[in-house]
Amino acid sequence: MELLKNLSAEEQQLMKDAIAYITILVAGADDNIDANEIAASTKLAEVRSFSFYDVLVPYYQEVKVDLKDKIHALIEDLPNDVHARQEIISKELARLNSILKKLGTHHGHVFYDNFVSFAKHVAKSSGGIIGFMTIGPEEKKVVDLPMIDPIVED
Repeated sequence: MELLKNLSAEEQQLMKDAIAYITILVAGADDNIDANEIAASTKLAEVRSFSFYDVLVPYYQEVKVDLKDKIHALIEDLPNDVHARQEIISKELARLNSILKKLGTHHGHVFYDNFVSFAKHVAKSSGGIIGFMTIGPEEKKVVDLPMIDPIVED
């Protein structure tokens, strides 16, 4: 991942793990992480690994390799209590703020928009009622990733 080469190993790992954290944050917001949400996440990472914004294709090629395993490992490691889990994930994702700034305005913006669009895709993957309300009230609170500061291009 050429774009992330100037980051520390820890920062690179957090960037790679961000998609798994986002998946669990959004999918678990209603206290029910279902298989459809995990499948949607892994499928979207796969699609974005070959057909997406050019600068992010290598990122997703790396992320997709062990995404499903990473999601399951994090689910095992994180608390079962939804509030405790959301708090830990929010703190981890908030660490992206300094990393995204290091990438510069343009690339930071690209990653920020990517993370938010990924979260929305996961939120919409688990239904709703007859196609309405596909993003539930609990998911709505986290789907815009309020713990990550928006990076706006000039």
